Amino acid sequence: MSLEQLLKNLEQLGLDNDDAQSERSKKYLNITRDTGEFLAVLIKATDAKTVLEVGTSNGYSTLWLTSSLPDGGHVFTIENNSRKIDEASENFRKAELDSKITQLDGDVVDLLSKLSPNIDFIFLDADRSQYLAIAKQLFGLLKEGGLLVCDNAVSHKEELEEFNAWIADQSNLSTSLVPVGKGELLVYKDRSTRSLS
Repeated sequence: MSLEQLLKNLEQLGLDNDDAQSERSKKYLNITRDTGEFLAVLIKATDAKTVLEVGTSNGYSTLWLTSSLPDGGHVFTIENNSRKIDEASENFRKAELDSKITQLDGDVVDLLSKLSPNIDFIFLDADRSQYLAIAKQLFGLLKEGGLLVCDNAVSHKEELEEFNAWIADQSNLSTSLVPVGKGELLVYKDRSTRSLS
């Protein structure tokens, strides 16, 4: 199966599943196709080689990220729902991209503490109530000149207010809100020596 066909299948599966499910944990809550295309262009434009994704779900967004990487590029993706981890693993195998992806299963705070810094690109699409608690860790991992993209920046603006306020207080972070999909907040880490507060 081609990557394009797999992506189309997962898009339809996501829509059908999420319409049928009332329990949030059973929904995929995937990004929109235009968000996937946007992320793919950003990965290429920033020449990212090491990507961290927080929130794998069934791997739809991971496939967009991974398929845009150069040879030798790698994605680390965090998820704590075992059913979604298994589904994502199967989708990565189908896309023949599994060798470029490391799935991390567990608590995001613990997992972030074990990752090496100087990550080129971070995609944040998980439990928004945790973002403020992990903000310092995330931007500590992101290299200077790196980019973090946060999904749902328009659709769930209120839930991101404290996280956005923290970012605004950091003198070495520059932002832009892009009205693609459910709203993408781009956060660039300036090349400076000032530490995060």
